[in-house]
Amino acid sequence: MTLAPLRRGGPGRRGGPVHPGRLVRRGGLVAAAALVAVLGAAGPATAHGGEAPDGTDYRAEVTKVAPARPGLTVRVVEAGARLELVNRTGRPVEVIGYSGEPYLRVGPDGVFENSRSPATYLNRTLSGDATLPAQADPAAAPDWRRIDDGPAARWHDRRIRWQEPDPPARVRADPTREQRVRDWAVPLRDGTEPVEVRGTLDWVPPPDPYPWWVAATLGFLALGAAGLLAAGTAAAARALAGVGAALAVGGVAAIVLTVGRELDAGSSGVGGVLAGLLAGQVWALLTGLGALAAGGYALARRPAADFALALAGACLTLFVGVTNLAVLGRSVPPAPWPGGLARLLVTLILAAGAGATAAGILRLRAAAAARPTPPPAHVDHGLAQGNEPS
Repeated sequence: MTLAPLRRGGPGRRGGPVHPGRLVRRGGLVAAAALVAVLGAAGPATAHGGEAPDGTDYRAEVTKVAPARPGLTVRVVEAGARLELVNRTGRPVEVIGYSGEPYLRVGPDGVFENSRSPATYLNRTLSGDATLPAQADPAAAPDWRRIDDGPAARWHDRRIRWQEPDPPARVRADPTREQRVRDWAVPLRDGTEPVEVRGTLDWVPPPDPYPWWVAATLGFLALGAAGLLAAGTAAAARALAGVGAALAVGGVAAIVLTVGRELDAGSSGVGGVLAGLLAGQVWALLTGLGALAAGGYALARRPAADFALALAGACLTLFVGVTNLAVLGRSVPPAPWPGGLARLLVTLILAAGAGATAAGILRLRAAAAARPTPPPAHVDHGLAQGNEPS
């Protein structure tokens, strides 16, 4: 009895060949799910102090420290969310709280907060709606607790911000005009001498986000259309390289925007910026670097470039573009440059990321549809059961 050889690799058999398109889809789902899980778990650590805003329509600025103290600098950081005081005078300087009590002490031995000061608890959140504990008593003697070893302190201060949900009445009367909301002052104490940080709070009319959305949509459509070209043609190869170049530009824009947010958060110097990025902005930075690498991969016309474009573009859109959408409609961005430049960066990120995702997915689908389907394995059940042919 001669048995016909059985063909391996039939449907449902272990060890058989797997369709390449199925491998790509499975790999994409696994990689995307892993990245979403990692970034989601890391999300709460990406904001400085947990409440760095994505933009505002109120511009707070420090105008002077009076009287001036050499070595003492104060500035507004995080789009007006915090004040930063750096004391290199060699003497301790106190920040006075809302009831005239000592709130912070910044000096050569570090930063201390007064656990008796109500400001210690009210300033822990941007909204300032904390419940005061029983020990909060501005009339009591200070109870100092060290919170940092350096010469700098950053804190939310309601005196420099507009706390109400609605703009002031005069702003509501003419919201299209830039106008002064108020002048503000934060008292300090240098030894026994009073010092004031003085500044201004202005209403800046928000921009129209519509033109930026139109630009991002047009960029998305132009890049996504590259995935409709017939695979294997010279035009399709050139279009894919163009999408890679655009994604690389989007990656650079994401890196610039991320570094800008770190600078606006108060970091200074190369070491300080790098430390801040690694501590609080690492995933946004890695997303930008990943988009830059995927764009270069596509420009080199390497295998599976369409998959790299789709995955990196989706991450760029979701984890940098979507998280910074508020910049398009806010006049004061969380960056140390004009709002127009920040909006341009976000538009480039959205267009490049979404366009690369669409082009990559379309190319993956087209490639999967173009691959020939292997014929099903055929087994002569009669021979397999030992029956001789007639």
